[in-house]
Amino acid sequence: MVTWQLTIDCTNPTRLAHFWAAALGYEIQPPPEGFATMNDYYRSLGVADDELDQVGDGTDRIFDPAGEGPKIWFQAVPDTKSGKNRLHLDLYPTNRDRDLPLAERTRIVDARVAELEALGATVWRRWPEDFEEKLDEQFYFVTMRDPEGNEFCVA
Repeated sequence: MVTWQLTIDCTNPTRLAHFWAAALGYEIQPPPEGFATMNDYYRSLGVADDELDQVGDGTDRIFDPAGEGPKIWFQAVPDTKSGKNRLHLDLYPTNRDRDLPLAERTRIVDARVAELEALGATVWRRWPEDFEEKLDEQFYFVTMRDPEGNEFCVA
């Protein structure tokens, strides 16, 4: 078995860690035992203070409290997002239930979209209004952007 984590480059790790923790039902990873903050831990590893200035209080990691999903690390980088994601997350508040009537599916997705907007995400496109290609008529999804512009879908 291979263990892994998802690493997301960003300019504001603390903001994205809090956004994605709330979006996914994850929790902020506390600093290792013996350290008051993640930045204290990073200093013990030799990371310079000028590098830590980019990462706020050092909050940059989240985890699934149920232990089912991967750990996620938000890595501070100096450059902003410049193109379409090559990888994105799909969130399924409908649990991908194919038997769910379209009206109910739409209601559930739109409610989750509103919650994510309140956390700082924005709607980019909605199916089917903003798409040329055609999919199953029972399908409904919304493509959103997180606070740094990374695309993800809610279906």
